[in-house]
Amino acid sequence: MTNYEEIDFSSIVALAGDEVVTHSPVRDIRLPSGKVLALITLDNGRDHTRPNTLGPATLTELGETLAGVKARAAAGEIQAVGITGKQYILAAGADLSDISKVQSKEQARLIAQLGHKVIGSLSDLGVPSFAFVNGLALGGGLEIALNSTYRTVDASAAAVALPEVFLGIIPGWGGAYLLPNLIGIENALEVVISNPLKQNRMLKPQQAFDLGIFDAIFPAANYLENSLVWADAVLGGKKVERKNEPGKLERLTKWPIAIKMARGMLESKIGTVPKSPYAALELLDKAKSGTSAKDRAEGFAREDEALSELVTGDQFAASMYAFDLVQKRAKRPVGAPDKALAKKVAKVGIIGAGLMASQFALLFVRKLRVPVLITDIDQARVDKGVSYINDEIGKLEAKGRLDADGANQLRGLIHGTVDKSEYADCDFVIEAVFEEVGVKQQVFGDIEKFIAEDAILATNTSSLSVEEIGANLAHPERLVGFHFFNPVAVMPLIEIVKTPGTNEQTLSTAFVVAKGLGKNAVLTADAPGFVVNRLLAKVMGEAARAVYEGTPVADVERAFGPLGLPMGPFQLIDLVGWKVAAHVQDTMVRHFPDRFYANENFHALAELDQVVEKDKGGRVTGWTKAAEKALKGHVANTPASAETILGRVQDGLTQEIKLMLDEDVVPEVEDIDLCLILGAGWPFIDGGASVYLDREGASERVFDGTFHTPPIRGIAHS
Repeated sequence: MTNYEEIDFSSIVALAGDEVVTHSPVRDIRLPSGKVLALITLDNGRDHTRPNTLGPATLTELGETLAGVKARAAAGEIQAVGITGKQYILAAGADLSDISKVQSKEQARLIAQLGHKVIGSLSDLGVPSFAFVNGLALGGGLEIALNSTYRTVDASAAAVALPEVFLGIIPGWGGAYLLPNLIGIENALEVVISNPLKQNRMLKPQQAFDLGIFDAIFPAANYLENSLVWADAVLGGKKVERKNEPGKLERLTKWPIAIKMARGMLESKIGTVPKSPYAALELLDKAKSGTSAKDRAEGFAREDEALSELVTGDQFAASMYAFDLVQKRAKRPVGAPDKALAKKVAKVGIIGAGLMASQFALLFVRKLRVPVLITDIDQARVDKGVSYINDEIGKLEAKGRLDADGANQLRGLIHGTVDKSEYADCDFVIEAVFEEVGVKQQVFGDIEKFIAEDAILATNTSSLSVEEIGANLAHPERLVGFHFFNPVAVMPLIEIVKTPGTNEQTLSTAFVVAKGLGKNAVLTADAPGFVVNRLLAKVMGEAARAVYEGTPVADVERAFGPLGLPMGPFQLIDLVGWKVAAHVQDTMVRHFPDRFYANENFHALAELDQVVEKDKGGRVTGWTKAAEKALKGHVANTPASAETILGRVQDGLTQEIKLMLDEDVVPEVEDIDLCLILGAGWPFIDGGASVYLDREGASERVFDGTFHTPPIRGIAHS
């Protein structure tokens, strides 16, 4: 067993460099009973936009603080220790910039061991320790709470989570061992593995309390005061019930069954390429041994080993690259004009009242809180659209996401009309009509007669030429591509498409509106398919090619496995919609017949969307059977091997990305990766696509180079 006290941590403390240190000052609080609680407050001295993080220097200082209160406890000066955070935040976990600087597996292990030594000491202070989770608690922040004797949470805390698996690692400071022993294996599987794999889903405080992570939950108004009174009662003998703590029977029976089911679920949903979910599964499995001091020491040692293995691997390096894109680049879009140039948007017009248009209207009215106007070819369609929007507002109200006043306010801002003169005072008008150039030209031509000369026009086309759509406009300079992804409320990306004539005010307004909608915007040139659909068309085309050669659909899905995508190619296309996908494929083949695959029966695949079985959540359950049925009689008898299919996809994506960069479709390869991550759910462990393609040698094969110099690899391969 590891003796953390005997380890020399100086080499990783030196990594801290420019670490923003989270300090741990202590103040004594006399409780109502007269007992004294030493309260540690984690605070990096910055506002809430720069959360507390736990780097080597922070942990070293916290270790000294905890050693100090332990000595005071032994001397009888204090009867309890509490730990909380600055306003709104306990801690957002480990300082990832420090972790990504490690030079060896030994250093990675030291980071895990330092966390275990320091945070683990919260359970060994000689007096009870209380974590008062007053705000955001992610990763190491939540592990501070788990290592404490008791835990309370502020009902208004932003989020509680162990997101490590999403980033290609595991909860390595006690989370993988302590959590299942606190809340049971099934709940722990949800928090440690399922939630991170659902686009990094977080827990609300009430959910975390219901799972048994916290012993008490209090409203924000008097959170700390209530927590201190509660702690005093516990010190006085109040019994703390833990309803989900696993017993002997769960460890013997439920535990192995839950692990086996989870493994099968992982293999069917994500394949076996991602390493961190399986490493986490292994740790959760072994945590069933129990909660003795020996079990705990062994559990922590397993976390040390697993973390050191993953931190030095390729998938973590790619994840850190992707994480940086999403956290930094996405928030400062490259190529966006000065926001001061943007036109103020006080009213929005939407052309169309179908499902997509109605989703737009709901998003605009919820996020911008301005009047939103919708129109269509007849009043019946308009009424149907308004009714849908009102129903959706009602659902939000029923879920408690809007109060009655807020819901009524939103309904009051939505208006449907067939009278286009009402669009005269709209500042931003977006169309959501049929994906056909002539139709879009006509609706813009009609509306331009009524709107102000400086009103912005936006098209949601998924692949058509924005310049061509605006060819007949009197003011084509105020037209911009504003491409959403399905489902509109969920997908975080908008591709903002600039034509050669789009002026700076239009472009600036588009970026400001995108941000107001809570979306990340990426600038793209007016090229066929823009970014996401161009590359999805490549993926889908290669899948279709293999199917039409006679490769069984299930074999094609398996061949795509090493890409690490969150779903197979046919399900992936479900994100953009099958009819749209078929249309995009036609567009790409029309422009680049030598590089994109289509088949005269290609639209047979689009019919799948109508015939596949879907479960209650809308997920597809019958792809293979339905696909074989739809394709019967249309396929050849020359099936391709898995290696051939994967090689075609890798090389095809590489060629297309290189061409897009050469053609200045986007400023840099980082923007392509950002689009794939945000617009198509491509995994962090691939770094979008470019990091993976470099790693697999596709870049060398296709253009004798790499997208990144040097290629982004784990320490073990660099």
